Amino acid sequence: MRVFVAGATGLIGRRMIELMLESGDDYVVTGLSRHHDRAKPLEDLGAGIAIADAFDGEMMGGVFATAQPEVIVNQLTELPSRIDPERATEQFADNDRIRIEGTRNLIVAGHSWSARRIVTQSIAFAYRAEGAWIKDEDAPLALDAPPPWGATVSAVADMERQVMEARGMDGVVLRYGTLYGPGTWYDPDGAQVSDAVRAGNVPLIGEGRGLGTFIHVDDAARAGIAALEGPPGIYNIVDDDPVEMREWLPLYARFLGAPDPPRVPVEEALGRYPWTAVHRMTEQRGAANARARELLGWEPEHRSWRKELRSAVAEARRA
Repeated sequence: MRVFVAGATGLIGRRMIELMLESGDDYVVTGLSRHHDRAKPLEDLGAGIAIADAFDGEMMGGVFATAQPEVIVNQLTELPSRIDPERATEQFADNDRIRIEGTRNLIVAGHSWSARRIVTQSIAFAYRAEGAWIKDEDAPLALDAPPPWGATVSAVADMERQVMEARGMDGVVLRYGTLYGPGTWYDPDGAQVSDAVRAGNVPLIGEGRGLGTFIHVDDAARAGIAALEGPPGIYNIVDDDPVEMREWLPLYARFLGAPDPPRVPVEEALGRYPWTAVHRMTEQRGAANARARELLGWEPEHRSWRKELRSAVAEARRA
């Protein structure tokens, strides 16, 4: 199977390529990257590397002429390594754009070379905050959320629509939960979230009933491989243990050796923190993985974030 992975040096894309090449199965993999030095380790493993910008449709057509993929895997992201609260809208606009324009360019190039399937990365924490706390894939997305979150959800919906309506291709959308594991924002070793929790900058807002639904990066990559041949459709890719923030955040702080998170009433938080932070802590919905288990034949090897978090923190402390 000829597989083209856009976003080859991102967390999921890189791990997915590694697993495919290590599997012994008959994959011919080409990875898309803008930087050859970051892609060199994948090239050393046996992947072909295409150096191009996903925003440049003409360049994408050229690399597809060489790769001629049967299956396109869209793991493109443009996420900031650090979030600047003063520039968050601008920072996440780049990610919204790549979801819309990058996906469009992949589909157009795929049409030129008769790709039969496109698999794309999406998110499982964009459901509208109403009704049941655990959502399946048919639940509506939060398209009416205020900016910048509303713009992000709209970009996700546009991307998913493009994939599911791609002419002549089977579309698969993988809605990933919050990623944890090596290299993620939740990596205990000096990552975005762990540093903020250690500094006491992540409050527990209101009753903290918002749900977090997590997925280990290895399980996310394994789901991507399962989607290369599974039935088309939209799937939540999450672990088995959705958790309220009022339970998760104090545990995470304790595992990090950080102080207990400060408690902030909702009214005060709305004046001090971005709306998205308040939403995540107070009303965010979780997601169920039953459809992926049944139809993709996938299930998480890391069934709960609890054991993995303890192990990761213990290892970081030993180091």
